[in-house]
Amino acid sequence: MHFEAKPPATEAKAAETAVRVVMRMAELPAGAWNALAGDSPFLQHAFLDALETTGCVGADIGWEPVHLALFRDGRLDAALPLYVKRHSWGEFVFDWAWADAYRRHGLDYYPKLVCCVPFSPVPGPRLLARNDADRTALIQAALKLTRDLNCSSFHILFPAEADHAALQATQLLHRSGFQFHWFNAGYASFDDFLAAMTHDKRKKIRQERKKLRALGVTFRWVEGRESADADWDFFYRCYADTYARHRSEPHLNRAFFAKLRETMPDNLLLIIADKDGEPTACSFCLKDGQRLYGRHWGTLEYVPGLHFETCYQQGIEYAIANGLKVFEGGAQGEHKLSRGLVPTATHSWHWLENAEFREAVDRFLERETDAIGHYMDELDGPFRREPPPKG
Repeated sequence: MHFEAKPPATEAKAAETAVRVVMRMAELPAGAWNALAGDSPFLQHAFLDALETTGCVGADIGWEPVHLALFRDGRLDAALPLYVKRHSWGEFVFDWAWADAYRRHGLDYYPKLVCCVPFSPVPGPRLLARNDADRTALIQAALKLTRDLNCSSFHILFPAEADHAALQATQLLHRSGFQFHWFNAGYASFDDFLAAMTHDKRKKIRQERKKLRALGVTFRWVEGRESADADWDFFYRCYADTYARHRSEPHLNRAFFAKLRETMPDNLLLIIADKDGEPTACSFCLKDGQRLYGRHWGTLEYVPGLHFETCYQQGIEYAIANGLKVFEGGAQGEHKLSRGLVPTATHSWHWLENAEFREAVDRFLERETDAIGHYMDELDGPFRREPPPKG
């Protein structure tokens, strides 16, 4: 597949500037891509390439890469991670009702065009560019590609704040959402963090930790560069078991994690729970210089409180110990509120080619945004209203 488009007239040097569809990350220069992507591990060339080379994404499973790359004088100057989707699995911005409405009206919702990180509901840059003019060029090229490929729609999921100005200048529809994130208020220790929480939540966490210690449960933080094959074999056993319990197959295969360990070990962390000296549960995280991202977990034995400690408390304690500012606990889960994670707004942007459906969805999103705002306002926060006592 090949596609070219000129950017806006202000950028018009037709012989020097072109937007092309690139169907494999391996065809794009890693250094230039990473310079545009910033620190987010999910946008790194190695991460997206690993998804492709290990077969976790591909046309045969409904994730066909059609990345947009803006070249200027032969240099990669802007890019958009983009996929033709033939289902809505692995996106975490749910549009199943939209697809069903299309079906009931005799229309095809799939294929659609989606800008996102597969299987990763993590906010971050999507319009990988240095200025709004190039971001606008990418959006226009994606809309043209939507029509060229006869897709029903174009979606940008979990974009960063830097993308919003260019998106707001378009006719794309804005959708609000939220996740639960933990923010480091300069805590010196985990106990310092607990002191900021309300009495009941602080007491519950301490009691859970005490019970786990009594059961012989301890924890190890295994950095990617220090990890062994056995650590990853154990994690993957836990990860696959979680899917098996829900009668489904893992999105990510063992080869994908091996590739990440090889190409970006400094961004990886395993939190391993041992019971009486034997591994029993594991949480997989990614990280950059500012954030820890909780991603997947699994356990071979049910132990009360083990999930919360492995997935949330240990992540928070690691973030404090390593001076990280944010711990993202993944999509959904009001139960995270009692663990010190607070509701944080997320965003997505959508374009539907069918004008009638576009108007109907626009009205729905207005009501949904109001409902989400009210819900977030009513959530009872986990922290004390007055500052904790010193000393």
